Amino acid sequence: MNGIKVALVKLLLHFCALLPLAWARALGRLAVSLYWPFGGRSRKVTERNIELAFPDLTASEQQAMALASLRETGALAAEMGHVWLRPWNYVQGLMVSVEGDALITDAQAQGRGVIVLAPHLGNWEMIGLHAGTLGSMVSLYEPPKLEAIGPMIENARQRAGATLVPTDSRGLVKLLRSVKGGKISGILPDQAPRDLASGENISFMGIECFTPTLANNMIRRTGALAVFGFAERVPGGFALRYFAAEDAIYDEDNAISLAALNRGVEKCLRHCDTQYQWEYKRFRVRPKNGPGVYDDL
Repeated sequence: MNGIKVALVKLLLHFCALLPLAWARALGRLAVSLYWPFGGRSRKVTERNIELAFPDLTASEQQAMALASLRETGALAAEMGHVWLRPWNYVQGLMVSVEGDALITDAQAQGRGVIVLAPHLGNWEMIGLHAGTLGSMVSLYEPPKLEAIGPMIENARQRAGATLVPTDSRGLVKLLRSVKGGKISGILPDQAPRDLASGENISFMGIECFTPTLANNMIRRTGALAVFGFAERVPGGFALRYFAAEDAIYDEDNAISLAALNRGVEKCLRHCDTQYQWEYKRFRVRPKNGPGVYDDL
């Protein structure tokens, strides 16, 4: 069964890579529009998340936003053939604008490490690729569930010069040493870890949720510059933006530091909130304190 899934995924990626980017994105959005009336887990989770994160919207506005968000996820899936399979010079051409990258190059010139905090917004693969062109970069890599497509993803991510290390203790040690040595690292700041010791429940969009401590711990231990980055989906490609994290992210108090981390993610979202991956169960708390917000879905 996995073999069939891998073959289908590869076929779809190659097919979308052959289409003009706008057509591929339109195909992804159309597929979601056709899926929408049938409900499903992704729709239900997206609706719940948007209901929680945007309580000031009317019910019809929340529905419209949920559909728009899932359509953007469809566009994300369809455009990955362009990002992973097309030649590197073509992918570079998709970066139609870049703002704030001097934060990273200036830190690199001073020999200071940089941690790029890239939430699940727009196309975070593009941020990883671009950051790899700004200096020596080392990033964590966890193979996908369909392991057979892992080599394709690894090759794509390392084209810009990044080095991937596993998400185990040895990989974390390599990552820590590299950032201490002045290199760049990319971390997803909004992915809830499984380990209860690897996060704390902190407010995000006004809702308590389990927030990973990996990035904050690394920032404190390495003295690295913390920079948020995201690649917004725009006509013809992507608009990349970087901005410095709040000073509070360097605080020794975890609660203060993590709150600044989540505010940074919120600041990213304000640019293109429907391009956030709202189908992810972001508002889980650990350990659970009564019924979870997704228990009835």
